[in-house]
Amino acid sequence: MLFPGNEVDTCCFHRLIPLSLWEYQIKDDMDIVWIVLGAICLLVGLGGCFLPALPGPPLSYVGMLLLHLTDKVQFTGTQLVVWAILVIVVQVLDYFTPLIGTKYGGGSKWGNRGCIAGTVIGMFVCPPWGIILGPLVGAIVGELLGGKLTHEAVKAGLGAFLGFLLGVVIKVSLCGYFVYVFVAALV
Repeated sequence: MLFPGNEVDTCCFHRLIPLSLWEYQIKDDMDIVWIVLGAICLLVGLGGCFLPALPGPPLSYVGMLLLHLTDKVQFTGTQLVVWAILVIVVQVLDYFTPLIGTKYGGGSKWGNRGCIAGTVIGMFVCPPWGIILGPLVGAIVGELLGGKLTHEAVKAGLGAFLGFLLGVVIKVSLCGYFVYVFVAALV
């Protein structure tokens, strides 16, 4: 306690003593580091929306948490919890949407695996169209390798592709929202 009989919160005591110019500079430098790392996480998270190996929304959420560490922007606890719940829901949906699409298309796990392989291969073989066409071709090839007839493989491949595409749209929507909030908070 600072003064007897006076209830001064010790966590606010640092505000009574002015920081030196050097301490302000270190604080500003760390804010820049957090902002840059947060922006990198957001960009990698957006890329992760298209790549099955990278968890896009969780990376974008980490970017938001890094921005929250700065003195420039403070999000409420409710915002952070709601965003965490949204990230969890989107991750679960991302797992189930290709399965649902494949089920309604009459496909199998071969179509899902082909869809994932087609995404990765298509991204490197013919970017940027490979990201769109790779999952479709991969799902059809996967179903053909699984023993389906051509017309069944095309139908099942389309179902797997539409499920994959729905998952990508949901992930991009959430990550795009995070990017918007990040930029709006800094501008």
